Amino acid sequence: MFRRREPVPFAFLAEADTFRSNVTPPPPERPSFAETAGRWLLGLTIVAGLVGSLVIGMPALDPDHSAPPRQSQASQGR
Repeated sequence: MFRRREPVPFAFLAEADTFRSNVTPPPPERPSFAETAGRWLLGLTIVAGLVGSLVIGMPALDPDHSAPPRQSQASQGR
């Protein structure tokens, strides 16, 4: 790879891709019981809302086959 001959003001940034740390990061903290329960409750609420909206909205989407087709008053005078 081609290297620059002139000095770079922040040479440590130019060589940052080759730097490897020997310090391991701490393990991630486990969520508490309250956080886990809150996430489950939020997810359950969202799913229940979607299912409820489908249950309430399905009759409106169902075509009504029992009612006779409606005709306007203008077509009855012919």
